[in-house]
Amino acid sequence: MRLSFVGWGFGGAAAALLFGALGWGLLHPAQAPPASIIGKAAPDLTIVSLDGRRVSVADFRGAPLVVNFWASWCVPCRREAQALNSAAKKYAGRVQFLGVDIQDTDAAARAYQAEIQSPYPVGPTVEGTYRQWGVSAPPETFFVDPQGIVVSRYVGPLSEKVLEVYLSQLGP
Repeated sequence: MRLSFVGWGFGGAAAALLFGALGWGLLHPAQAPPASIIGKAAPDLTIVSLDGRRVSVADFRGAPLVVNFWASWCVPCRREAQALNSAAKKYAGRVQFLGVDIQDTDAAARAYQAEIQSPYPVGPTVEGTYRQWGVSAPPETFFVDPQGIVVSRYVGPLSEKVLEVYLSQLGP
């Protein structure tokens, strides 16, 4: 009987500790999300494209820019790939596109791009991070005006129709 009482006491104390830790974690997240970047200058970000070129967000200053965060394992990213590729071809010379690979391996990203064949620079970051943009999971897409100001953000897979609406904000 006494052993049972000790067991219940120990179990109760462990449960209280667990719930206390859970409560603390919910009230004090490890990384607070960054403030919205809409209406602010696009954060610095540089990728090494899968063909070996260094490409920076700053390289596109003076032109409208679409920055898409993706990953090879992301099923919704596959759904939006055709819409992004079509828009990049349609707006070539008027709107620039940049694909930022996140949370991926080099081999997986290369295999994905061999299949998708994005007609714009894509690759992992070497300077800056997706977290500076407020990205929590792909796909997320940002629309940057020619002055380098983020004018809008879309979370989730883009369709051609939705992409056209967001591109119209850039005035290409």
